[in-house]
Amino acid sequence: MAVRSDQRSNALPRSSRSATRAIFRWYIHNGRKLPWRDIHNPYRILIAEIMLHQTQVSRVLRIFPRFLKRFPTLKALASARQSDVLVAWRGMGYNNRAVRLHKLANQLLAEYGGTIPRAVHEIQKLPGVGKYTANALLTSVYRDDRPVVDINIRRLFSRLFWRMTTTAELQAEDEVWALAGRLVPRHRGYDWTQALMDLGATICTARAPACTSCPVGRVCRSRNVMQTVRLRRASREPAMAGIPNRIYRGRIVDVLRTSRTGLPIREIGLTVIAGYSERHRSRLRSLLEGLQKDGLIAIRGKLTDGSARARLA
Repeated sequence: MAVRSDQRSNALPRSSRSATRAIFRWYIHNGRKLPWRDIHNPYRILIAEIMLHQTQVSRVLRIFPRFLKRFPTLKALASARQSDVLVAWRGMGYNNRAVRLHKLANQLLAEYGGTIPRAVHEIQKLPGVGKYTANALLTSVYRDDRPVVDINIRRLFSRLFWRMTTTAELQAEDEVWALAGRLVPRHRGYDWTQALMDLGATICTARAPACTSCPVGRVCRSRNVMQTVRLRRASREPAMAGIPNRIYRGRIVDVLRTSRTGLPIREIGLTVIAGYSERHRSRLRSLLEGLQKDGLIAIRGKLTDGSARARLA
């Protein structure tokens, strides 16, 4: 992915005012109807924001109502066993998020009486909450006029206000955040953020932007020069038989979701690794130790002698 960092300026682009009007007009007729949108329930908004991080909306739409049925309130989530939260998280991926969400719920109850803090620096002290999630929560829960930059908005702004010559390029993240902060319409920050997310997710997509349908195509600086390219990134993630470790980690957690008492290590290996044999033992042990370190599983017995069992933490 090429990242550009030229054309620095504190001035707003001349096209920003007309672009804002066009985006709002488009959003009125094309905005997605989502169960966490235009609501005033901080808990539901929190669950949605954590789920949506690095996950497609279509998947969250399936799991969001199921999760809320199991844990309808912050207190219900905080008082649950972590293993039950991990079971309810099935299908979401990135299981560390479920662990952090459970810790976050307990911290909100213990330190903030179950409410979401108003100060951004306080929110960012919560488990798994960074700059993006903190701003998104303040915008959605309290309707603060704050910039929110996810990958969709970063891509949209990069193409609209800078000159991207290929679909793989993005403007430097800090510059997009800076511009985003100056573009938030007063008293309309929430709707603005939702409109940008929808436009980036449905029109200004990563691989095949629908430029002819774009409401701001007329003022887009990249539209007539941007070439579609196939982005190839060499994965540096540890893998076994061509499958990344994170996939095996997810498989292990999925297997353990089916057993409250845990499973023998060999049974786990036979289930998650095709053709499992003794030569895979050291890799499996490493995966299990990593999951235990991250607080996802608990191991009873010694991994070295084959007598151990693992279960969800």
